[in-house]
Amino acid sequence: MFGANIKSHKNMLPIEILGSDFLRPVTYNEKIGSAQVKSCIILSALNTPGTSIINAEVSRNHTELMLKFLKYPIKIKKKKKFDQIFINGLHQFKAFEYDVPGDISSASFFIVLTLLSNQSQIIIKNVNINKSRIGIVSILNKMGAGIQLKKRRTYNGEEIANIYVKSKRNLTAINCPSKLNSSAIDEFLIIFLVAAKAKGISKFKNLGEMNKKESKRLDISIKFLKLIGIKVERFQNDINIYGKPNLTLSKNFEIKNFLKDHRVFFLSCIAALTLGGKWKINDKDSINTSFPEFLKTLKNLGAQIN
Repeated sequence: MFGANIKSHKNMLPIEILGSDFLRPVTYNEKIGSAQVKSCIILSALNTPGTSIINAEVSRNHTELMLKFLKYPIKIKKKKKFDQIFINGLHQFKAFEYDVPGDISSASFFIVLTLLSNQSQIIIKNVNINKSRIGIVSILNKMGAGIQLKKRRTYNGEEIANIYVKSKRNLTAINCPSKLNSSAIDEFLIIFLVAAKAKGISKFKNLGEMNKKESKRLDISIKFLKLIGIKVERFQNDINIYGKPNLTLSKNFEIKNFLKDHRVFFLSCIAALTLGGKWKINDKDSINTSFPEFLKTLKNLGAQIN
């Protein structure tokens, strides 16, 4: 679209990209709500003369906020069902230093670890609480988690806060609003674990996007829940989870064949630490995808891991 030449075999890897001195601005309709696709087009437009226009389904907006912080000429118009983004290419910005705030996706496993443990509390400092990212906080609070966001402040265009969590009993099921899906899509694996311990039947809808991640996470999560003794009903991309508030495990479990999906590994660790049983979780190198210090952090919190 921009004028680069891309060669592939039937649109599959490997690909060969040949640059061009004659790039042209584009108008692109991003229809799946992918922040990655949107950001790819935005970054391509930075090095392209003229004004590129992206009509994008609402998704995470970290790239836009960063460019605004850098005073780059990007303009965003909020439409009813999408964002219209205008990028003027070939403008310069100054070099800068930036301390990346904490990631809510990584924090989510420690949020749930604390919620489901006994007599525990945790403060996770300096976490990015961008509205497009904190669906898990909204969902868990609807289930009675009582998570608090303290010392809220703005850092270079992003809102950050300290997250305060303490153990909770009597968590309740949720009929999860689909409008929260996009802001929690990477956290549903661990949200389902909370639903497994909540009183009642939790209902989640329109989660087909989960199967387009590093693994087929919706399929894997259902298999996982059944493995630990939870009844799950599936209706295409909708699921009902029958919670067991008193769920404890004593059997041996082995988690394997999950395509080294880091979040499946994280989920399995939190389940083992909060539910009991003896677990063998394969492919621990999967944590290097996003959180190499994950196991070390768990050990620092007192977890017994071999």
